Amino acid sequence: MDEAPVVMGAYGGPARRVESGASETMLLWGLLQPASHRQNAFARQGLPTFPIDACGRRLSLHQQPSSFRGASGVTGAVVWDSGVVLAKFLEHAADSGLLPVLRGARAVDLGAGCGLVSVVAALLGARVVATDLPDRVRLLRKNLEENVGDGDGGSATVAELVWGDEYELDPAPELVLGSDVVYSEEAVGDLVATLTRLAGPGTTVLLAGELRNDVVVECFLEAAMAAGFEIGCVEQDQWHPDFRTNRVAVFILVNKTPHRHRHT
Repeated sequence: MDEAPVVMGAYGGPARRVESGASETMLLWGLLQPASHRQNAFARQGLPTFPIDACGRRLSLHQQPSSFRGASGVTGAVVWDSGVVLAKFLEHAADSGLLPVLRGARAVDLGAGCGLVSVVAALLGARVVATDLPDRVRLLRKNLEENVGDGDGGSATVAELVWGDEYELDPAPELVLGSDVVYSEEAVGDLVATLTRLAGPGTTVLLAGELRNDVVVECFLEAAMAAGFEIGCVEQDQWHPDFRTNRVAVFILVNKTPHRHRHT
């Protein structure tokens, strides 16, 4: 018998509790059949700029499709569907009153890439630190400067972050965001280590992931649960109605046993 949905962290809508990485990946691939649905339902990765309407305005994100094609794994050069889904999920949740913490919240965006999620979170009133690898922050900074204006209530700044390195905020952020951050088994350990350092007892982690490889997703879920995270999956009926795809999953993580590595 299916368990009743639960409310996790700062998100007021229902989530389906993840019991194990193996059972969750079997469920996602069994029900959603992600490989049978087309990639880039919303993203336009061949364009120099990606336009999208959000928060009552027209956003335009610069992309570098030539960099993406020329360097395997350079995911931060273009917008991905998972970023679009998460950005519009935040907007929809805020408009529905299910994520009131956004306005005024301290938020960290991991692997921010072109910055779409950071921009939308800032326009919704969050104080966002958008992070990515040192060689990818130039494009990110440009997109934040051009799409987040003064007087919007929120703000967005850029910080370099290599997952696994010592990086903490004190106090801990209310929100940690990430889109397309679960992409390889090799990166899982460092990603989970960074999530553990960032997530305090009052932190809600929202991750949207492209369903490319069930082994990688299972590896991440198991590692996060072993690190003390409770995980829920947000079903598509909770997403923005115009931005749903079976190739993306949205997870909520709450760290029940946060390990804060403070240095005095």
